[in-house]
Amino acid sequence: MFRILTVCTGNICRSPMAEYMIRTALGDAGILDVLVESAGTSDGEAGHGIDPRAAAILQSHGINAEEHVARVLDADMVTGADLLLAMDQEHLAALAKMLPADPSAPRPDLRMMRSFDTTLASAPVEGQGIYDPWFGDSADFRLCWQMVNAAIPGVLDYVRAHTMPQRGN
Repeated sequence: MFRILTVCTGNICRSPMAEYMIRTALGDAGILDVLVESAGTSDGEAGHGIDPRAAAILQSHGINAEEHVARVLDADMVTGADLLLAMDQEHLAALAKMLPADPSAPRPDLRMMRSFDTTLASAPVEGQGIYDPWFGDSADFRLCWQMVNAAIPGVLDYVRAHTMPQRGN
């Protein structure tokens, strides 16, 4: 089974939004055998549900995230993933520190979520972050939705390329 892990700070806004949005898009595309999870780099929200504003924007698009419970990122989550999706540079750096030190060990692909947005693919990492909507209002959560949503087609293409059998000529 292919595993995707989305990561933000508290695991109550950006990463669970991405988790549920990717999961829904995979299901809609008929792509099976992919596990999508999320975690946070901080333990400040561990055990809490998704932020109500994040839940509301997801619900407005027909996605129910009521079952989400925030959890803290650990090394087993990192090494067990095939694709790690960081929401900003801070998360990218935290994930990079948790990658296996042994160069011969299997390593997940570590990417910024927005690196899959074709309009940003060649942009520097500094320009690919999704800022934390927790400090804002519903407009910030809508913008977060738009940023994640713009990257999802690229994520689906990546998953297809890494999970579907390649046909020979």
